[in-house]
Amino acid sequence: MVATTISAGTSTDPGRDCPLCPRLVDYRTELRAREPDGFNAPVPSFGGPDAQLLIVGLAPGAQGANRTGRPFTGDYAGDLLYDTLLHFGFATGTFLARPDDGLTLTNSRITNAVRCVPPQNKPLPVEITTCRPFLIATMDEMPNLRAIVLLGRVAHDTMLKTLGIRAVTAPFGHGAVHDAGRFKLYDSYHCSRYNTNTGVLTPEMFRAVFARVKKDLARG
Repeated sequence: MVATTISAGTSTDPGRDCPLCPRLVDYRTELRAREPDGFNAPVPSFGGPDAQLLIVGLAPGAQGANRTGRPFTGDYAGDLLYDTLLHFGFATGTFLARPDDGLTLTNSRITNAVRCVPPQNKPLPVEITTCRPFLIATMDEMPNLRAIVLLGRVAHDTMLKTLGIRAVTAPFGHGAVHDAGRFKLYDSYHCSRYNTNTGVLTPEMFRAVFARVKKDLARG
C-alpha cells in the first residue's frame, strides 16, 4: 500500500454526485444545466487494474473528459496522448475522441489527480488533497504497477505527497525519472494544446518519455 493511509473500502472512483468539494459540486451543477447531454460527473479511471503503467493527469477538461466521460477524450491533449499510447503498444484500436470508439488500453491505465472538472481547469490545493484517496485506492488495486507517468507538475507533486517522498529529492523536470520503491516515476510536461502550441512540449519530447517507459518495462 502507498504511504498515505485511507479508510478501508475506499472506492477507486467517486460516485456520480460526490459531495466532497463544494466548489466543484457547484461547477458540476452549472455544467449539467448548461450542457445536459454531457457526462458532467467525476470521471473514472480508464484501463484495467492489472496494468503495469499508470498515467496520471491533472483533472478532466470541460470540453474533453467532463463531456465524454473518458479521461483525455474529446480535446487536443487526448489526441497526442492516445496517439502516443497506440504507437508504443499501450493501446489498441482506433482513437476517434469518443468513449464508444472501441479503443482499449494494453498494460496501461489512465486517471487524474482530481476527478471532477474544475473552473478554468485549475483545481485548488484543498481539492487535490480531498481527491487523493481515490488516487491511492486506484494504485492500491494495481498489483503489477511498475511505472507511473506524471503529466505536469501538479500530478508530480500530488504523487510525491501520496508516496511520502520529499520534493527536494525528486524535482520535477520533463524526462526526469525517479525511483519510488517498486515504482518508477516518469515526469512529462502536460500534453495540453497550450504546451504544444508554445513549443514547451513537442510530440517527439512526449514520445521519448513513453519510449523510456517501454524500454524499462521490457527489462522487467
